[in-house]
Amino acid sequence: MRSTASITFLIALVASAGLTAPVRAFALHIGMVDNPGARKIHLKPMPLLGGLAIYFAFVLAVLYAARGTTDAQILSILAGATLMVLVGCLDDRGLLHHQVKLFLAMPCAATILWFAGIRAVFFSFILAGQIGVILDGLLTIIWITGIIAAFSILDHMDGLCAGVTAIAAGFFTIGSAITGQFLVCSLSAAVLGATVGFLIWNFNPAKIFMGDGGAMLLGFLIACLSLKIRLPATLGLSGSLIPVLILAVPVLDTALVSVSRSRRGLLPFTSPGKDHTAHRLSNLGLGARSSVLVLYAFGIAGGTLGVFLLRSATHPSRLLLPLGLAILAAAIILLENAPYDAPHRSR
Repeated sequence: MRSTASITFLIALVASAGLTAPVRAFALHIGMVDNPGARKIHLKPMPLLGGLAIYFAFVLAVLYAARGTTDAQILSILAGATLMVLVGCLDDRGLLHHQVKLFLAMPCAATILWFAGIRAVFFSFILAGQIGVILDGLLTIIWITGIIAAFSILDHMDGLCAGVTAIAAGFFTIGSAITGQFLVCSLSAAVLGATVGFLIWNFNPAKIFMGDGGAMLLGFLIACLSLKIRLPATLGLSGSLIPVLILAVPVLDTALVSVSRSRRGLLPFTSPGKDHTAHRLSNLGLGARSSVLVLYAFGIAGGTLGVFLLRSATHPSRLLLPLGLAILAAAIILLENAPYDAPHRSR
């Protein structure tokens, strides 16, 4: 398992780092650039389509890891990833309304995974029979759609989305290795390698952006990993906290934006602005690069707690969930009082 995962990581890393240069040149050639504006922090046009390099690197690595097999779940993951890249690139080109992504494309990708058997298992612990299965199906659609949307709005500062994804994928790699899940370990390693390779070009000062195609792709892949990792039955419902801890940064940022914008009468996912966690940290005096590094540290802390919980031999305390919610609420309250630029009412 370790050798396959290591080679998968290296294939994705080298492919992503190598493909980003020609993708960047292609984006500049066809005019796929993100121009500066009031809602953005970059000062010159930046090439988009970096998500294509991540996508092809991931596909190459997965084809190696799954060589000789025709696993239906692998095919569903590749199909959903392809859909996310295509829809995201069309949005980057200005050819799609944002509601098409949120209410059609993202749930469609979630449905593909559900039919392939990649599903949430939460209500089945509580309710027996078809009711639990139906509720878990709804939770699957909501969770995957929510995580994709969270990563879509997380891509607002150099290196943030790619770095947070790499950290999460790294912890999913560790977690799946601990639980002996060979396929999930290789998939996680592929995501890790593809994002690290792209991060070489995307960290501050960025030379290329991943665009919505890349952000939606990464959100989809991370959501998939969070559902595929098998959690010990001894953890019970508390095991559901592990993916949430590993995804601490996008969970915090999405919660902050949702609460903050809702308080001001705005729709969280359709009113973009410089009011995200990283923006607020930067406005406190940290600057863009340090703000991203702080969020990296927060993601590492959350992932470390998640792995600690995964390795716990005893049933964790029931206080974990309320404690986590209390910490999240405190962070939102503190960050809501930090300076920010209010978003526009619509795109």
